[in-house]
Amino acid sequence: MSEPILEARAINAGFGANHVLHDIDLTVGAGELHGIFGLNGAGKSVFLKVLAGLVPAWSGTVHLDGRDVTTTPAEQRVAMGMGHVPQGRLMFGELTVEENLRVGAYTSRRRDRAGYQARLDRVYEQLPMLAERPHALAGSLSGGQQAALAVGRALINEPRVLLIDEPSAGLAPVIIEQLFTVLRDVAASTGLTMLLVEQNVSFGLRLVDTAHLLQSGRVVYEGPVAELDRDRLGGYLGIGAMLRGGVSGALDARQPAKRARARRAAPVKAAPATKKAAPVKKAAIKKAAAKTAAPAKKATTKQAAKRTTAR
Repeated sequence: MSEPILEARAINAGFGANHVLHDIDLTVGAGELHGIFGLNGAGKSVFLKVLAGLVPAWSGTVHLDGRDVTTTPAEQRVAMGMGHVPQGRLMFGELTVEENLRVGAYTSRRRDRAGYQARLDRVYEQLPMLAERPHALAGSLSGGQQAALAVGRALINEPRVLLIDEPSAGLAPVIIEQLFTVLRDVAASTGLTMLLVEQNVSFGLRLVDTAHLLQSGRVVYEGPVAELDRDRLGGYLGIGAMLRGGVSGALDARQPAKRARARRAAPVKAAPATKKAAPVKKAAIKKAAAKTAAPAKKATTKQAAKRTTAR
């Protein structure tokens, strides 16, 4: 693992008497892509909000780039290099694309007003679909464009860590593919660290490199996607999740090395031996020859009789 940039230790959190998160640990290295998966109610979004500073932790600590931010307000965490794309995208529908980006850049504009235009241009370069409609109202955008705007609103502050909550929710399959391309390209071009919470397991497994499985507010598994066991995933997420949305295909696409090892380890089956033909007895051979020769002998006798009559 590379140098840790985001760490959570023994996080407990909830609402009132409802204890949602139980002693969760998480370490994300710089430049890594991690995903948090689980059934509805597992605590995925609550955990992301604790990391973002939107829900207070009852106990435990959160460190960003080595600094304790457990009690730091969300706005200050953004200024320290944390970006957050909330569930549902939460656009300001009556504001334009550029106005939404400007609102998102509140902390960075206050810190470096002169550099705002350069950061805005960089977002338009990373997300060309926004550059095509900078003056369109956010409420008039398609679901995919709104998803891109939500990502752009976080990127404009040039974060080192990006928290993304359910980005594919409510999107059509073709738009999900576009969003996948956007996030993959942004990660590849910037080296940005991402932590993704996603209900669409196949989408998430294709994007991230490390998976964390949550069950009832506890981490029950974490490890590389390339080593994730299919049966384990099905056991924690349910067989329905495995059958829905091509999860098996997503795992196969990320585990070529694992499949190759399985093929090399598989024993080679020997070809079945050919059975030897049973020996044929000499008496049977003579009998078969006699039957074959009999019709020919009769035919020869009849021909001789015809020739005699003809004379």
